[in-house]
Formats: sequence, C-alpha cells, structure tokens
Amino acid sequence: MSLNLDLTGRVAVVTGGTRGVGAGIARSFLRAGATVVVCARRPPDTPVTADGRTARFHAVDLREPAAVQDFFQGVAADHGRLDCLVNNAGGSPYRLLDGTTAERHARVVELNLIAPLTAALAAYEVMRDQPDGGSVIMIGSVSGTRPSPGTAAYGAAKAGLDNLARSMAVEWAPHVRVNTLVLGMVRTELSALHYGDEAGIAAVGATVPLGRLAEPTEIGDACVFLASDRAGYVSGASLLVHGGGERPAFLNAATVNHSKES
Repeated sequence: MSLNLDLTGRVAVVTGGTRGVGAGIARSFLRAGATVVVCARRPPDTPVTADGRTARFHAVDLREPAAVQDFFQGVAADHGRLDCLVNNAGGSPYRLLDGTTAERHARVVELNLIAPLTAALAAYEVMRDQPDGGSVIMIGSVSGTRPSPGTAAYGAAKAGLDNLARSMAVEWAPHVRVNTLVLGMVRTELSALHYGDEAGIAAVGATVPLGRLAEPTEIGDACVFLASDRAGYVSGASLLVHGGGERPAFLNAATVNHSKES
C-alpha cells in the first residue's frame, strides 16, 4: 500500500515561508497539491514555486496581534478554509547572555514563542469551526533540548514552544492537532554565514550521525506528513528531524580502542 500524501484542496499557511527552511516547507506543500500562503515582513526576492505552482505572499508582522488576526481571517475569506499552519518564522543573532540587555533577549523570545502563539490562536479561530478541523505544526529546534550558548533566549523560547504545542494539543483536541518538528542543522542559503565555505559546511555536517545537514525540502516533507490524514492520530508529538542528533563529545575525546578483537 502506497503512502498517499495528497493535499489537493487543502490550504496551508507557512510563516517565514519566503526563504530557507520556510521556503522548503512551502515547496513541499505545493508539490503535495496544497494551496500555499506564505507570510513575512518583506516579500521574497523571487516567488516561491514548485511543480509549476506558486505560493501566494502576504506581508505581515507576526508580532502585531491585530495584523495577524486580519491576515488569518483574510486567508479564510479568500480560500474558504484553513487546514494547516506551519509556525516556522523565527531566529536569533548570536548574543552571549551578558553581552546585551534583557530587553533584547526578550525580543528573541517574543519572535520565537509569543509570535507563534499569536499565529496559532488566530488560526484556531478559523479551524475550530471547520467540520474537519485542522493542524498546527511548530518548527522547534534542538537548541530547545540542550544548552544553547550564544543563543540562550532562542533555546529557551524553542523549549517553551514545544511545551506550548503539547498543551494546545490537549486543549484543542479533537478538532485541531498540534505537533512540533524538532530540527537540527539545515542547509540553506544562509549556511555560509554560520559555517563558512563548502569545506566548513561539510565539516559541520560530518558531526551529524547521518553525515550531512538536512535539506529544507526534507523538513517540508515531514511537515506534509504531519498535516496529512496519515498522521490523523498524531498530536502532541515532538518529531526529531536532526539526522541522529549530535555525536557525544566524549566519544571523540576518548582514547580507548573499542574495535572488536578477532
């Protein structure tokens, strides 16, 4: 039996869907047949397309509750429904905790935790009145599961986002499913800023058990699965998409030979 992930007739919103991981997610939904709406503060340099289909763009600042409310009501009015929200927008500059003010760290928490909450609440108002409900997918990070030096506020926000999703899954059941994708490192057009040239990216990828960084479309394919009927009994889950995680440092530091003797 084939795994049919056809989302034809469904409507999906991807926040921050104009580049990087978000654009990869949007393309996966387009390939699955969904109508896709992407939002960000600024339009993409080029339209987000896949298989001859194009995602529709709307400018919105997710930190403005009134604008977010209007945006989701507009999506429902334009398309007649809203089946999936992928809360992808977020990020953080590198800042040590004592290198800036609490107010600046709070802005990171606002973008990565409060803004997704605002979007999810607005989406829920549409989904709860639909006969077949809907699905919310939070884009989390391994930074929320382990120490995150240099991006501590981001890691704390992502940890909170995962917990928030689990609470939403209980409160909004059975009509709306809520899950989290916990991402590791993903190769995007911004990877060079974090890891350097191709040699640097390859070296970083070698620290992952699967030997490479994820591709944005691989994250998108996982989102499509969670949004599909095949994941109809999956809610309140945290799906790790991190290539096996991080190789423990002690394994590289140890000098003991663990090879099997003949």
